[in-house]
Amino acid sequence: MVATGGTISNRDGGRLTAEELARSMPGLERAATLTHEQFLNVASSQITLEQWLQLARRVNELFAGDKELAGIVVTSGTDTLEETAFFLHLTVRDPRPVVVVGSMRNPSTLGYEGAANLLEGVRVAASPAARGKGVLVVLNDEINSARDVTKTDALRLQTFRSPTHGVLGIVDRDKVAIFRDLLQRHTHQSEFDVRTLTSLPRVDVVMVYQGASGDVIKALVDLGARGIVIAGAGAGAPSGTQGRGHRLRRREGRLRRDRDPHGRRTYRAQPRPGCGNADPGAAAPAGLQPLGRRSHPRQSAHPADAGAGDDQRPRRDSAHLQRVLIVAASLKSARRRSTKAHASSVHDRCRITPRSSGWHVGSAR
Repeated sequence: MVATGGTISNRDGGRLTAEELARSMPGLERAATLTHEQFLNVASSQITLEQWLQLARRVNELFAGDKELAGIVVTSGTDTLEETAFFLHLTVRDPRPVVVVGSMRNPSTLGYEGAANLLEGVRVAASPAARGKGVLVVLNDEINSARDVTKTDALRLQTFRSPTHGVLGIVDRDKVAIFRDLLQRHTHQSEFDVRTLTSLPRVDVVMVYQGASGDVIKALVDLGARGIVIAGAGAGAPSGTQGRGHRLRRREGRLRRDRDPHGRRTYRAQPRPGCGNADPGAAAPAGLQPLGRRSHPRQSAHPADAGAGDDQRPRRDSAHLQRVLIVAASLKSARRRSTKAHASSVHDRCRITPRSSGWHVGSAR
């Protein structure tokens, strides 16, 4: 067990330590032999990207150093639990289960469910049925995939849901039951390897709404953003008043997406309006290919992203993968921060390539 803090530890008068959390679970000895360590003890919203990288490296180190280890439980606050879980889902390099657990009530509250959730998380991590399922989120007797799960309510215990696909399994008194498998790549099959990284590029999220100004996009570019996620309306449309920001001559990497929470995104083989030669004079910064709409690891539309043809897919350079990784995590954050609906996934990438007459934007995988 790797403890990071959050509501599950936030007792009045001082946070519970990893050792105290371990002692709070009745009947733990019947489920597993548990070792524990205190990685952090803060609110989940205070965790930085650098600490995400450190956590992923630590989980990878624990797996690499103990071949008999059945699985790992990570405790987290629920505010950004789904983002942490999804980040680990992309960066842990082992098929053994990682289970992220939290609670909606703190240890000083009547009805605190943290010990029960934690024990169920240990049972799932120790279960052979959870192997190869990626990173899992366990709360309220339910098992959800980090790929699909989102927090839907600020107060209710049943807040973590997978709206499109449903729960991955349940934890009952007699067994851990897994109902379905995951076809998309994750953990040891993922193309993201952060074991040698110490930082991630800056990526910002811009919401689309009536009357939104393009000044925000310009300001983010001027302040050094290496990528911008635009959570658009409908199928990804920006506001008509944001045009100035989109027509920047020094364009940064951009990934546009819609803020609808459900459904897959179709893949277009041809350039789409707004992603063609709309701005042939746009120049790309050195070492960075601007992005239009593209698939990302959370909800891919291309058959190769469903587990087929992995060996034939082109591998990206490390800088590109770092940007896509933090964009994917940023999208996870954007899903719950739209004023109208959750942000979800992306499709169709537009690649800018140099031509003698300027820069050409075309659609490519």
